[in-house]
Amino acid sequence: MIISTTEQIPGKEIGEILGIARGSTVRARNIGRDIFAGLKNIVGGEIEEYTKLQAHAREQALQRLEQDALQMGADAVVNLRLTTAMVMQGAAEILAYGTAVKFK
Repeated sequence: MIISTTEQIPGKEIGEILGIARGSTVRARNIGRDIFAGLKNIVGGEIEEYTKLQAHAREQALQRLEQDALQMGADAVVNLRLTTAMVMQGAAEILAYGTAVKFK
């Protein structure tokens, strides 16, 4: 499955637009990470635990997007976008979405 942020795939011609493919996950912080993050907030610097949490959430959202596109019969997803939104205090959704297409 080709997944791209561009509208076109070099060397491929889009023959059919199947619709919007999407994948999301909601992740919550945990008390252990929050304590460490509080300490980091005092001294400054990257909060690596949260960086890893967000990276894992992005990968899961992308995997779910790919599964959705495959169920639609897509060859690729173009115009990939990622967005993050707070769902509640301490929990955020990562959403990956794009246009599922079939090549000619």
